[in-house]
Amino acid sequence: MTSGWGFPDFDDHEGVHLFTDPASGLRAVIAIHSTAMGPAAGGARFWHYADSDGAITDALRLSRGMSFKNAMAGLPLGGGKGVVLADAPGATIGDAQLRAFGRAVDSLGGRYVTAEDVGMSEARMKVIASQTRYVSGLPVASGAAGGDPGPYTAQGVYLGVKAAAARGLGATDVKGVRVAIQGVGSVGGGLARLLAKDGAELTLADVDEARAQALAEELGAVAVSAEAILSADVDLVSPNALGAILHEGSIAALKAKVVAGGANNQLATPADGDRIHDRGIVYAPDYVINAGGIINVGLEYLGQGNEAEVMARIARIPARLGEIWDESERTGTPAAHVADAIARRLIGR
Repeated sequence: MTSGWGFPDFDDHEGVHLFTDPASGLRAVIAIHSTAMGPAAGGARFWHYADSDGAITDALRLSRGMSFKNAMAGLPLGGGKGVVLADAPGATIGDAQLRAFGRAVDSLGGRYVTAEDVGMSEARMKVIASQTRYVSGLPVASGAAGGDPGPYTAQGVYLGVKAAAARGLGATDVKGVRVAIQGVGSVGGGLARLLAKDGAELTLADVDEARAQALAEELGAVAVSAEAILSADVDLVSPNALGAILHEGSIAALKAKVVAGGANNQLATPADGDRIHDRGIVYAPDYVINAGGIINVGLEYLGQGNEAEVMARIARIPARLGEIWDESERTGTPAAHVADAIARRLIGR
């Protein structure tokens, strides 16, 4: 295994913590990128990786993204991420592992605050919360901030997609705009329903082909294979599954003029930010457009949230994207690099 400092995505992380609990079978990574703005906030995901290096790399990339996301969203929070390793694809996580992960979070004394991410759920977060108070996004009473971050992320992505369509296509609305959505879970599915109401022409794909087909039938959309979605003949591609899907090959195959979606770490390498810019494609930096979920659970954790405040902050996402695109056009710097530079300034790096 590579030493922690030797990982390409190690970015002066404040801490990279490896946890095991033989009794429950837990293996987990918690990466803390920065606490300059406040406690390192970021979800925990349950996922199968080919090897432990892959899990650590994911935690490093995601935690750095959370630092940037929280800073760009104006939240007094740093960036961290938890990754719980699944033994096999499709494995389930038991309550004993969840409790062990909760104890791991608690051992960090509040430097890391966890929340729901891929492979987790509100019910699972409640089990984690039985062992630590450093949890956000738990079920709450009606009218308060908190709970499942997915719908809030979808709302922010929806607003960002409309802003990106206006910037890259000159579209005053999304009626008739051809949008390909990769991943139709909580975020992608919510986005699809919002865009369908506005009259967008949707092409959908998911690793769960039955889920994509069912949603396509519900919305009058078209379902295609997960392999075909990025190269679909559409105006806008919206990645809403896992990361690292924009690389040299997939960028070259894009027919869309705009890429705007909620998946974290869409660019496989920093050089891919240059590639997408050089093709003249309008790109919405992922940690800016997908900030709705962390705005929701972050304000809940900080005790500052209510539904109206959360939605008001999410409504600022298009303006932040516009600032990035404006600077990109003015300087010729790819939008991805502009966003990174702004975020680094905000966290003192």
